[in-house]
This record gives sequence, structure tokens and C-alpha cells, in this order.
Amino acid sequence: MTQPKRLFDCLDYQLEKFPKEDMLVAKENGEWRKYSTQKVKDTSLQLAAGLSALGISGNDMTTEGRDKVAIISNNRPEWLITDLAVQQAGAILVPIYPTTNPLEIEFIFNDAEVKYVFVSSAELLEKIKAIQPKIPSLKGIYTFNNIEGADHWSEVLKLSTNEGLAAVNEIKNKIEAKDLATIIYTSGTTGTPKGVMLSHNNIVQNTFFSKESFPFDDQPAYKALSFLPLNHIFEKTVSYIYMFSGIGIYYAESLETIGANLQEVKPDVFTTVPRLLEKVYERIMGKGAELTGIKKSLFFWAVELGKKYDNLVDGGFLYNLKLSIANKLIFSKWREALGGNIKYIITGGAACQERLIRIFNAAKIPLYEGYGPTENSPVISVNSRGKGRMKFGTVGPPIKGVEVKLMEDGEICVKGPSVMVGYYKRPDLTAEAIIDGWLHTGDIGVFEDNTFLRITDRKKELFKTSGGKYVAPSAIENKLKESRFIEQVLVVGAGEKFVGALIVPSFANLKDWCGKNNIPYSSNEAAVKDPKVLAHYKEIVEGMNQFFNHVEQVKRFELLPREWTIDSGEITPKMSLKRKVIMEKHKDAIARIYS
Repeated sequence: MTQPKRLFDCLDYQLEKFPKEDMLVAKENGEWRKYSTQKVKDTSLQLAAGLSALGISGNDMTTEGRDKVAIISNNRPEWLITDLAVQQAGAILVPIYPTTNPLEIEFIFNDAEVKYVFVSSAELLEKIKAIQPKIPSLKGIYTFNNIEGADHWSEVLKLSTNEGLAAVNEIKNKIEAKDLATIIYTSGTTGTPKGVMLSHNNIVQNTFFSKESFPFDDQPAYKALSFLPLNHIFEKTVSYIYMFSGIGIYYAESLETIGANLQEVKPDVFTTVPRLLEKVYERIMGKGAELTGIKKSLFFWAVELGKKYDNLVDGGFLYNLKLSIANKLIFSKWREALGGNIKYIITGGAACQERLIRIFNAAKIPLYEGYGPTENSPVISVNSRGKGRMKFGTVGPPIKGVEVKLMEDGEICVKGPSVMVGYYKRPDLTAEAIIDGWLHTGDIGVFEDNTFLRITDRKKELFKTSGGKYVAPSAIENKLKESRFIEQVLVVGAGEKFVGALIVPSFANLKDWCGKNNIPYSSNEAAVKDPKVLAHYKEIVEGMNQFFNHVEQVKRFELLPREWTIDSGEITPKMSLKRKVIMEKHKDAIARIYS
């Protein structure tokens, strides 16, 4: 079979090359339930016919004319089955994060004129019902879970007829590569959501360029664990890479059960964001700190060895011998905790600490960092498997099929078939983002060794101190987060004399430290004001300052008593900081830094 042109072609492609019993797998009533390739194909066609019976169609096949269907759900087989069904019915999918606030959902539904929405839970059903009167286009809500009084998604399947199935097969054949597959609204760190229009061609090309560049070999025996939100383009494109590579997709029950699900599934691969890796690492380090005697010494000896690991430079006979001992005694347990079968982990969505990448790779847990925005479907570059194709601290070489250039100010621009069609109903924003075919990412970078792309900052996040010096906050934030006592940090100082920081401690580690140093710990609020705790953090910050120029060093900071979360609105679902929101919420703390 030649390279497919549409996303739903993955079904026939997989049936022809490697039909599977476990194309999609999820835990239902405590048991792992497998959906075969044939089952997924049949169900998605049936659902497409059911949607057609509800009046969902491509109409005149223009972007504005085609019907829009939304999904707000956790990751599960029904998610991808619905995605495939909507495509085959000629409609356009609008996926939304389950944590999106009602005002944003209302805006998105009205902007896209969503006709039907599929939700997973009772909580999401109530959220949509509350705003339904303000969304004239919305005709119905279907649920994946069985909820009393709600329309279950199986009701749509029941609307399918033989005539309907025949009609869907005709519609499918008319869908072209250039037609839109999805509109993904990016919440971003500021402003109103923007609808990124991605065609079948955009995502299919990015999928096959990534397959070739990483490389993702066809591996019908492999299993992937999926837990990053499917409505984000990173996990969605990766899912199509898995399906076009014959890799079975197993869905984690929730973020809380990842540890247990890794043990049950024993996956070969998963994708993650740095924030989740940091939490895994912190948990490992916390367990290491609880050890005593020789075990504790060995644990931290292995970690220190790992920090020095470099895949491009041979450490020499003695170092390699020590590392092989560390791998046998210590790191083997880390691999077991991840299921004992990991061939590779891919991280993206935000900058990953270089220290983590070194240690995981030293521990024979291959961790590869990649990069790309929603607007490029998304992959621009990735550290890849193969000799000399990976450099720690960079996001790897650009993948095949995409051109990358850096502007005078270092802004990364990309050109190629995976660049979005544009922003939905926003030709003004499209014209700002795509100039002469080049997508301007808003990220600043440099090329190392003329090969590896390193992201140095977000263009919009660079700020000037009152002395006129530019500061890139994310590099400082990432360095500070290397301390096991720092959970989150936001660097401030635009227009001020010096750089400051808002720091959220890692409260579990801080509590442990207080216990060992006979410092009473009654609450987070009391701890962050304790003079001894403040002195401890001053020492940490000053230790990290040595890595930065004088102008970049954090001179004063404030400790905050609560973690920033998606629910409280300070971070995006992709785990990026909403800088404006955090600075507004903590303006009193910032005022104290500069008082």
C-alpha cells in the first residue's frame, strides 16, 4: 500500500499490513478490554453512519460549511473511534481539554458552531448542560460513560443502517488530503483561544516524516501507554504514528494510576511532558532519601554518575565500569518501576531539564526530547535513535520534510507540508503567523554543531530589566527546578532593577527536611515564613546563581504556600505557566520582592 493520504486510512493500512487484536486497549470494570483493528474499523464506520443519520455532513465541503463535532473526554478507545467516525462522515473534529473552563468552552462551541458533543463523565455532562442555552448551534450531548438520564453514544451507533453505511463509504472516497481533519483550539498562556486548522495532509505528512526520522519502525508486537491528553496535537499525532506502525495503544486509567498501569501493561514506549517526568524523578529521589547506610550511599553515588553521562563522549573504562555496576544495583530497579520493557520515551510540550535526560539515559531508559507547536502538526525536530543523532539539552535535528531557519533575533521559522492551514476565522492572525509560507513559532533558538536545535526561550517571555539587559526566564527556572526542594518557579523582573522569583516549594521534601532539622511544620503557610526555611532556600538560590551572568541572577524571592494547578487557572493543560495570571494573582508577593 502506498503512503496513505487521510488519517482514517490508518484502518485499511493496519488491516492490510498488521491486523491486530490490540489496536486500542482500555481497562473496563477492572479488566483490560482489547479492540481489534477490524472492530475499530467497523465501529467507526457505524458511528459515521449514525452521525450522518443525525444530519452531520460535509455539506459544501468548505471549512465554514462543514459540520463540527466536539469531544471532551479522557483518553479511551471511544475517543479515537469518534475521531475516525467524524472524519469519515465528512465533518470536522473539535477536541477540547476536559479541564477547560466553561467560558472558554462556550467561546469555542460558538466560534466553531459545534452541532454535537461527546463527553466522558457526569461532571463534564453537567458542565456542558450549564452552558447549552448559550450555544444555539448545539443539538445534542452524548456520553461515553453510562449515565442515568443521558444519551449514551451507543444511541448514535444504533442509527446506522445498510444504506447509511453505503453512503458513508461514498463520502469517504470523496475526502481529499487537503480537507480539514480537525480544528484544535490552543488555550495558550494569554488571550482568547485560537482555532488551529489542520488538514489530513498536515498530520499524515508529519506522522510519516516522524516515522522516518526517529525512526519508528513497524512493530506489531509493541505496546504504547497513552496518558497525555488526546486533544493535544502531540498525543494525537503520536497515536497515528502508533497506528501506522502497528503499535498497540493501551490507555492509562488516569494520571494517578500511571505507576500501576506501567506495571500491568509493561509498555515498550510512551510519550510524556517534562512536568510528569520531574514528578517521577522526585518520587525516586524521595525514596532514595529514605534509605540508610550503604544502600543510601550507593543510590546517590549512582545518581551522581548518571548526571555526568554523555552519549556523545566516552567516559572511559573506569567510568563505564562504575556505570555498569550502578545499572545492575540501582538503575535496574528504576527500569522495573517503568514496567521493565521500555525501548524509548519521548518528551515534548515544554523544556525538559538536561539533568533528567542525562540520568534517564545513563539508567538505560532511553529518553528523547522533541519540539513543535500545534501549528506544525506538531513535530519540527526530535532527538532520534541512531549514532550521533541525539545531543542532551537540545531538541534534536529537524525531521525530514521540514525546513527550519532562524531569523535575526533567533526566532525559529518552519516551512513544509505540516504547517497549518491557518487560524479559524482569523485571517489577521494567520497573516501574522505565516509569512511567505514560513510559520513564525515565537520560540527563540540556536543551532549547535550545525545540526541540533536548542530552544533558548519564548520570544514573548524575554524581558528587559530597567538596566536595559535582556533576560530569558525559562533557562533560570529550569535550573532552579533542579533542586529537589523546588516544585515550581516563575522568574520576574521586567522593567525592574534586578531579577526576582516566585517559588513554590516541593512540600513533601521540605517537610522531610524540617523534620530532620528539628523545625516544627504545622502548615505550608507557616513553613514558607520560617526564617530557617527561608535561609535554606536562599542557599539553594545562591548555589544556582553561579550558573548565570550577574544580570540573570535571582536577587530576591518569595516562597508561596500552594502549588499552581490547571484547576486554579495558573497553568495550561499542557503544564505551561500562565505568566500573566500568576503575576496578577501574586502581585502582592512581587511588590514585596521589589519593595
